[in-house]
Amino acid sequence: MKFQWLNESTIVKTDDKIEIYAPGKTDFFCGSTDECEEGILPESLCNAPYYYTEVEGDFVLKVKVSHDFKDVYDSASVMVMKNLTCWAKCCYELTDFGTHAAVSVVTKEDSDDANGCNLEGNSTWLQVCRVDNNFAFHYSLDGENFYMMRYFHLPVESVIKVGLLAQAPTGDGGMRTYEHLSIEKKTVKNIRAGK
Repeated sequence: MKFQWLNESTIVKTDDKIEIYAPGKTDFFCGSTDECEEGILPESLCNAPYYYTEVEGDFVLKVKVSHDFKDVYDSASVMVMKNLTCWAKCCYELTDFGTHAAVSVVTKEDSDDANGCNLEGNSTWLQVCRVDNNFAFHYSLDGENFYMMRYFHLPVESVIKVGLLAQAPTGDGGMRTYEHLSIEKKTVKNIRAGK
């Protein structure tokens, strides 16, 4: 598969590993920046490095992700995209509650934000399944048993952008690691189960 950049960054490929540098103050989020007395609200940014390929029809993407979890919202993520206002990302993120969590954002003009399960350690597996215009995000601790974190619909065409997103919305940035990436052209029988 041929990959290309949206917001190009430094990339290192060795064997079955891809490392992408997330510059500081980079994210994908389209939403309100209303003030709140406490806490950190995401800024509206579409400047994080996105290394993607174009995929037609149904597919399953799997990848093991890891990073150092230094700053709030640091994440190694995967993303599916129609354009800058229609996309969704599945993240392994340092949350604003100090946890390592499977987090998802779905954007149809405006972005939502949903923290999923808190997980231990600095690495996990992420999976994306597409069936028609329905999508599901999953996580796994072992790369074998996947659990759904989000099921949703996106108004997309047959061909979409699919790939790896490296973000550092609040901090100075750092490397994001992606291992054992696979994108398989197939239709799962149970999108919620991811198989």
